[in-house]
Amino acid sequence: MDFLIRFVELLDTKMTTPEPFGWFHLMWIAIVVILSVLAVLWARKRPDEKTVRKTVLIVSLVVLLFEIYKQVNFTFKVSDGAITAKYQWYVFPFQFCSTPMYAGLLAGLVKRGMVRRALCSYIATYGIFAGLCVMAYPGDVFCATAGINIQTMVCHSAMIILGVYLFATDFVRAGLKTILRALAVFVSMVLVAASLNEIVYYTNASHGETFNMFFFSRHFPSTLPVYGPVHAALPFPLALVIYVAGFTAAAFLVLLLGLLLKKLLHALGARRRAEQ
Repeated sequence: MDFLIRFVELLDTKMTTPEPFGWFHLMWIAIVVILSVLAVLWARKRPDEKTVRKTVLIVSLVVLLFEIYKQVNFTFKVSDGAITAKYQWYVFPFQFCSTPMYAGLLAGLVKRGMVRRALCSYIATYGIFAGLCVMAYPGDVFCATAGINIQTMVCHSAMIILGVYLFATDFVRAGLKTILRALAVFVSMVLVAASLNEIVYYTNASHGETFNMFFFSRHFPSTLPVYGPVHAALPFPLALVIYVAGFTAAAFLVLLLGLLLKKLLHALGARRRAEQ
């Protein structure tokens, strides 16, 4: 029992809550930039489909392990020399930012075909957008627990790096079909989140605690910076349509950035060949 207490305390090791654009945040931005560049350089070696699929699966498994740590950390605490357990429903692992993890796990396991292409398209568009949002505006994602801060940075960094890798390998191509495939996955995720919101609310599984997957539940206010006022002012169906449209527009912008990346890599390759 003493070992378990020390283990739970270790998982909850404290640190000074990082400030947005402080040393901790800037360090992770640098890590994302460096690893994204390395991912592009690795992709130029033209890895085969099996290698890309394994890479997607391994990265997603690493993110999953960090997510399991997060769930354990939020559930178990040490109080008065004893371990207590209480699940925190607001950290249920099906927010928008956690969906690329599930998409990556499925993409790494399913056979080659339309489903895998759609899942990878989702990671490289909506997934990159989710990662960029937190990297550009951390908001309140940082806390006083060192492991949770590392977990959230690993999670959001992986989305960006893996998405860049998928673009650079041509596993995801910058075209209209890509955004349509990604949209199909996103709508599926939205339907799952909406269903979970309704089921948990009406069964009172969370015992009155906030359960707001994707932050668009009609039973709780939305805390999203831009979408929150829309959610409060409009009927739920219309607000949900705007939610999907807004996120899809952002994912489309990511797709355009992917196209620019492809053109840049092509130009650099052509220049290098001309110099040889």
